[in-house]
This record gives sequence, C-alpha cells and structure tokens, in this order.
Amino acid sequence: MSGFIKEETNNFERTDIDSNKTIAGLAYLLFFLPLIACPQSKFGRFHSNQSLLLLIVSFAGNIILGLIPFIGWVLMPIFNLVVFAVFIFGLVNGLSGKAVRLPLIGSFDIIK
Repeated sequence: MSGFIKEETNNFERTDIDSNKTIAGLAYLLFFLPLIACPQSKFGRFHSNQSLLLLIVSFAGNIILGLIPFIGWVLMPIFNLVVFAVFIFGLVNGLSGKAVRLPLIGSFDIIK
C-alpha cells in the first residue's frame, strides 16, 4: 500500500501547516477555499489541488458510468463509495496537518 501513498509533509514549513491545516481540510468541501482564504499557503494549495483532482475524477466517472447501460449503473454506487472513502482520507489528512497524495490520482498537479 505504501507504493500508492506518498507523504510530502516535509516539503512544507511547519508554521504553514499549523496555521492552515483547518482550511486545507475544508478544501475537500470547497476546493477553492484555500486559494481565497490563504493564497500564500503552499500546504493549502496542495490540498486544494488534491480536492480538485478528486472532484474531476468524481464527475467524469459518474458521467461515464451513467452512460453505460446496466453495468455502469451497477458499478456507479461502488465507484461513489470509493470516491467517498478517498474524500474522507483527504479530509482527515488535511485536518491533521499531513500532506499525503491521494491514491492513484494524487500524482497530478493542476494547481501549482
């Protein structure tokens, strides 16, 4: 499992993490929140990026599975449970001050 999970907490200043971890956790509810509330925070931008990736994958996956008759409709609830689990994973890591990339999709950087 450690091959999928890459922790990058050491790449951020401790003061940045301590002062912005609540906003970083809330990024999973509104991905742009850290970009508005603390635009200078690299830690906040990291979690904002992870949240945006999850949002894109969630929308794309639901659209694609919704277009596939029967099999897609059967797989959609399973897909949504996986997305929810990854959402909780990111939320907990953000609120606890950890910079851990999301499994499978977290290696992409949209927001730099």
